[in-house]
Amino acid sequence: MNQFDLSSFEKREIKSQPLNRQELEALRSLGGSYQSLFSKRAKKYSQLGLKDQNLSEEDYLFYLLEDYTFLQRPVFVVGDKIWIGNSKTTLDELKQTLTPSKK
Repeated sequence: MNQFDLSSFEKREIKSQPLNRQELEALRSLGGSYQSLFSKRAKKYSQLGLKDQNLSEEDYLFYLLEDYTFLQRPVFVVGDKIWIGNSKTTLDELKQTLTPSKK
């Protein structure tokens, strides 16, 4: 994350200020699904046995509203595009978007 200048981004501490339904709906509309926002690395995912269940979009929304740790992080929104998570591919795509092209 150090490769980005994040000064123009709004940083949100979701532990003390969780996302509400409307905010999650907006993120879902950009990301395509609640599942895309959902972290399967959250400790509660295995503790609750969710990996053995066939979760619906409503289930994903329920758990995202229930506990902030289910949100895959970081989430970047630039205009009408969203980047979710910290995979190399995601961060490379974000970097390409944030780096002005030199002509």
